[in-house]
Amino acid sequence: MPAAHRETRPESIDATSMRRAGAELLSLALMDARNHALHLLSHFEPVALPDAPPPRTQAQSPLWLAGNIGWLAEYWIGRNPQRALGPACPAETVRLPSIEPMADSWFDPALVAPGERWGLPLPGYEAIRAYLLQTLESTLELLEKAPDTDAALYFYRVALFHEDLRCEQLVALAQALDVPLKLPLPGGVAARDPVLVPAGQWLLGSPPGGFSFDVERPAHEIPVPEFEIDAQPLAWSQYVEFVQDGGYDRVELWHPQGWAWLTQEAAREGRRGPRYVEQIGGAGGAVLATQFGRPARMAGRQSVLHVTWWEADAWARWAGRRLPTEVEWEMAAHVAHRRGFRWGDVREWTATTLRPWPGFVADRWSRHTDLEAQPLFGLAKVQRGASFAARARMKHPKFRGFAPPERDDAFVGFRTCSL
Repeated sequence: MPAAHRETRPESIDATSMRRAGAELLSLALMDARNHALHLLSHFEPVALPDAPPPRTQAQSPLWLAGNIGWLAEYWIGRNPQRALGPACPAETVRLPSIEPMADSWFDPALVAPGERWGLPLPGYEAIRAYLLQTLESTLELLEKAPDTDAALYFYRVALFHEDLRCEQLVALAQALDVPLKLPLPGGVAARDPVLVPAGQWLLGSPPGGFSFDVERPAHEIPVPEFEIDAQPLAWSQYVEFVQDGGYDRVELWHPQGWAWLTQEAAREGRRGPRYVEQIGGAGGAVLATQFGRPARMAGRQSVLHVTWWEADAWARWAGRRLPTEVEWEMAAHVAHRRGFRWGDVREWTATTLRPWPGFVADRWSRHTDLEAQPLFGLAKVQRGASFAARARMKHPKFRGFAPPERDDAFVGFRTCSL
């Protein structure tokens, strides 16, 4: 069975092959990403933020997330005389001063713990916008002079995909804070039969060349037995059946740690459905949920959103199925897309616990973010795919997301495999 095809240079800033983009497209994509970040930030400005972050979310305010976008690009590009070394650039190299004297003390994740970021005395929206525009201008000026090599373009690609990740976090934060963001949910699709994928060898992860996240490397071959996998993520109509059958009351369906989580959540908020759901089941099997501060009726064919790994695992047990491993998901996304395997509306939980692959080397830049994987090795579960909140270029079948099993603030669903 063939491994993933080699990507060529992209023709559009929306292409997943932007991971190999040259300077011209990178320049356009960086401007596009910054415009999107500024657009999202503008929706928070009229909102009175609470004194504390929403529960069970990443404890960062919209101002901090936006400021960190500009800070990372400036730290690794504008202030970094050794930027042309790319991945070989030392993490602790001497840096030039920031255009904002307080930038490090405000936006360096190594200096500001997650729990301190929400209440940090940051400048207002106008100052953050100015910082974002100034750092973008500096980035683009340096990009014009950069050689057309993977090493020289490395940090510009890092800046682009880091910004796209932060923007996805801003969308999730808008959902948590009831910010009226006009981002329509993807429509549902008619159910299709599961897809049978024959056994074969699969090259799991991202091969050398271009940009990839450290948890996607090194690519390595894995033998994969034949498996059957759902053609699309689970729909609300399927999840309602689980709820109506007492799924949230049957301890035998839950992993012991999942049952402990559910017991705690039920005592706190009477949880009997995914996050943000106001009503599920009942007459007609209706699902009513809050979406960006507005009540919305979920269509039966739409993908389930905001489930924890514990809920996904319990549904699979109830249905006599299982969550796919990440190699099964990746293989199916490549070889079965012409046979109905559909993804890209929601991130998807897998059965795989996040661990480093043999030969793993952490990216130096990730140590200066709160996006690094190492603290969650052995604890988080791997997510695959991409949500409607992600930019199109982020929807890469090799992308390896992750989160603790109790997290439900992102736009996450799941699909299952036969036993």
